[in-house]
Amino acid sequence: MESAKRTKFRWLIIALILSLVVINYVDRAAIAYAIGPISESLGINAVQWGLVGSAFSVGYLLVAFLSGPMVDYFGPRKILAVAVLIWSVASLFTALASTFAIIFIARVLLGLGEGPGFPAASRATSRWVPKVEQGFVLSLIGGVGVAASVLISGPIVTYLIPLVGWRSTFLILGALGLVWLVVWVAVFRDEPSPRKGMNAEELAYIASGKTELEKAPTKSRIDAKKIFTNKPLLAMAVGFFSWGYIFWGLLYWLPGYLSQVYHLDIKAVGIFGVIPWATGICGALLGGFALSRMRVATDRFYPQCALMAGCVLLAGLCMIPVFLIHSLNVAILFISLGVGFGFVTAGFWWVASIETSPDQPGFAAGLVDAAFAAAGIVAPIVMGYVVEYTGNFNGGFLTMLLVAVAGALVMLVFTREVDQPR
Repeated sequence: MESAKRTKFRWLIIALILSLVVINYVDRAAIAYAIGPISESLGINAVQWGLVGSAFSVGYLLVAFLSGPMVDYFGPRKILAVAVLIWSVASLFTALASTFAIIFIARVLLGLGEGPGFPAASRATSRWVPKVEQGFVLSLIGGVGVAASVLISGPIVTYLIPLVGWRSTFLILGALGLVWLVVWVAVFRDEPSPRKGMNAEELAYIASGKTELEKAPTKSRIDAKKIFTNKPLLAMAVGFFSWGYIFWGLLYWLPGYLSQVYHLDIKAVGIFGVIPWATGICGALLGGFALSRMRVATDRFYPQCALMAGCVLLAGLCMIPVFLIHSLNVAILFISLGVGFGFVTAGFWWVASIETSPDQPGFAAGLVDAAFAAAGIVAPIVMGYVVEYTGNFNGGFLTMLLVAVAGALVMLVFTREVDQPR
């Protein structure tokens, strides 16, 4: 129980990061709900939409990996300020698009801006949150925040598009990012320090349980060899790619799947499309609880890796009824279960980054996040070609299953040597 004298300024920082995740995912998910009106305006087909979906991840991948070392060196305050400015401009640029090429470029630019988000969030969390709270907070940021963002993006965007049009919708989203940027620059600092609203007791609490490496200041030494020879970290990157393949495939194609296969209108898609992400919130909360309990119960890290692998595998297995049984209820049920299992792992990936590389948490998180982004390039393109050339989504869901099985096996085999003390 917290001392009555201890301030809670760190929760303002956490709230800022959570709000960043919400804006981040509403911006990136909005395009999926605007497929109909944009296609009608600009004449974009399914293959081109697959490329548009991957365009975001191309930009994201380019920056996600490089942003890790940059965050560790320059600090999350400067990096995120530039990043949010770029992605807000990208949303404004989308609103002005008149061709497929401009939409494609805008999505690459959006990915470039959003790439530093989670490496910066991991670095900020490792410095602003005490060890005992990191698992829960990272589950909030990487799980509840993401799932809730995707959940609310459907109703928000499907409400705004009929009301003000798709162009004005993207103008509003871009302006929202700029407002967040002003608050971020005014409030956030890279390292906790005495300030108004934050006392010495809270500073001591934040530092409790951390090693000197975990308290290392900005401009920490970059050691790429240490990252690239870390087999457990690389195996977790493969696992995150596997879950990412399912996540990105559903994020970009679930609205189209529901409208094309089950002939739902945009409002119905907005309603049915939120159910899986609501399940994702439940999964993320369950995962945060499990992660906190496991970190108290054992110093060994492999049980956490095994749980992650099991949940990725279950997420893939849930796709089997979706492509075998033609039923809206069955599809929503098992897609929702798959998303829920996947989101159980949400906080684990970022805790793993901090645990395996406490002196370079941004770099490690950037590597893992880059693998997730790579899945975002592959999944929309594969699904786009499957839809265009087979006329259905079955092959896309089958590939989700196969990729999940492969990723789970890699994690189980190559993280067996992990015995990382906290």
